Order: sequence, then C-alpha cells, then structure tokens
Amino acid sequence: MTRETTYVVQAFNAGESGKLKRESPIVCKSESGALRTAGRLALSKFAVVAFSSTGDPEMGDYDDEPTIFFRKGDLPEDFD
Repeated sequence: MTRETTYVVQAFNAGESGKLKRESPIVCKSESGALRTAGRLALSKFAVVAFSSTGDPEMGDYDDEPTIFFRKGDLPEDFD
C-alpha cells in the first residue's frame, strides 16, 4: 500500500441567490505550490481554500479529514 499526499486548491465565486459556486479544483505538486496558487486566486475570487489529503490512490482510500492550510473568505460549511 503506497500512501501519497495530494494538494488541492478550491476557489469559489458568488453564484445565483448568494450561494457559492465551486470552480474546478486545482491539483498541485506540493504544499508550497498550492499556497502560491491559493494566494494568487485569493486576489480575485470570493473564497479560496487549499488543503491536502493523504491516502492510497490505487485503492481510493483517503483520510477522512483533509488538512486545511490556507483559507480566505466565507467558505462553505464543509470546510469548517
């Protein structure tokens, strides 16, 4: 079982009736790359979160809770 860490940046814009609209997630090679990407997106997006998740991609078995290391804006409840 090989465990890998995946780094993801998720940005949001304001959608209809005040709900957040998720944009396509961006997968990064490292935490520092995700931080740079999140910082850039935070300048123009309603909300941004960067997180990592560790698991076995072949088995699809990932940790239950991602590790959030960047957040900006009013994020959905699932990022609290």
